[in-house]
Amino acid sequence: MRVERAVLREVPLELREPFDTSHGRVHVRRVLLLTLHGEGLEGWGECVALSAPSYSAETTDTAWHVLTDFVLPRVVGEAVGGLGTAGEAGATRVGMGAREAAEALLEPVRWIRGHPMALATVEMAAWDLAARAAGVSLAQALGGERAHVPVGISLGLKPSADDLAEAVARCIEEGYARVKLKIAPGRDVEVLALIRDRFGDATLSADANCAYTLADASRLKELDALDLQMLEQPFGPDDLVDHARLQEQLRTPICLDESIASERDAAAALELASCRVVNLKPGRVGGFAASRRIHDTLLKAQMPIWCGGMLETGIGRAHNLALASLPGFTLPGDISASRRYWQRDIVTPEHVVADGLMRVPTGPGIGVDVDAGRIESLTVRVATFG
Repeated sequence: MRVERAVLREVPLELREPFDTSHGRVHVRRVLLLTLHGEGLEGWGECVALSAPSYSAETTDTAWHVLTDFVLPRVVGEAVGGLGTAGEAGATRVGMGAREAAEALLEPVRWIRGHPMALATVEMAAWDLAARAAGVSLAQALGGERAHVPVGISLGLKPSADDLAEAVARCIEEGYARVKLKIAPGRDVEVLALIRDRFGDATLSADANCAYTLADASRLKELDALDLQMLEQPFGPDDLVDHARLQEQLRTPICLDESIASERDAAAALELASCRVVNLKPGRVGGFAASRRIHDTLLKAQMPIWCGGMLETGIGRAHNLALASLPGFTLPGDISASRRYWQRDIVTPEHVVADGLMRVPTGPGIGVDVDAGRIESLTVRVATFG
């Protein structure tokens, strides 16, 4: 099967409430959605880049530029290989075929340096298309093993501790298995201590989004008293050595997110003992093939993994759920229900949480129906190839 046509759309979606981190505020999510067409089938991908170069150097506009000027014109006409036959005995063959098919599609643009979020948009859409062609779920194509995955939720910075406590109470009532709280200098230990006092043995973690340096080690050591599941990405992405130095001083496990962009990064973090947990986001590391390599490296080392979120729509969430069904993902991920961010998602059925778990879609490909009419009505720019 060859990619006969590719359609890239920008769809702005307003969040139910602003999401604040140490990087700034997101209220409207400018989502790039890609559709790959072949033999009457569609494969969907979602770009996770944000509007501003805060979390990553990539942005919505740089991804649009790279995809429309360099990648998509060369992808149309390329082959997306078959996945073999589905079935219990063929699970490994299915997964291997998908990896080969998706990576081969991007072979004409291997010369592009960087831009993993843009490239992941195409690669993950190719996985969806190939899985649909084979009549298997994306989770099965990836080699997933779970029908349900544990999920947590991420809460942004709030105006006051009382506002944060109210949000935490709602999350616990809704059944999330873990609540992650964003922190920043001046809005950290005291706020977290208040939340711990109010919610006793709730599973809590903190995410610093690179807001600290090793000079803040004594402050961060105070978090040890709060029995957090982990402290996520306290330092910058390139600070593997300083993360290792901090982890030596902390009982609280450090989780790396932005620092793990490749299998090489994962191996370096293991060698340096820079962390005890990894947050793996497929849209950030270049797609599923890269995610599988990182996953396999960490699984061999018995390093716990969980799947993070990037304010995705139901399309991106379906991709994340499929990845999180792999055996190395042992901790609750930041996948969350559709209604966590959107008044109305762009897929049916919407993703829901029950008893701290979310169902992994079992239909062909991403396993959810895309609301093409709603997407069309919200589209503000479109580029078509082929």
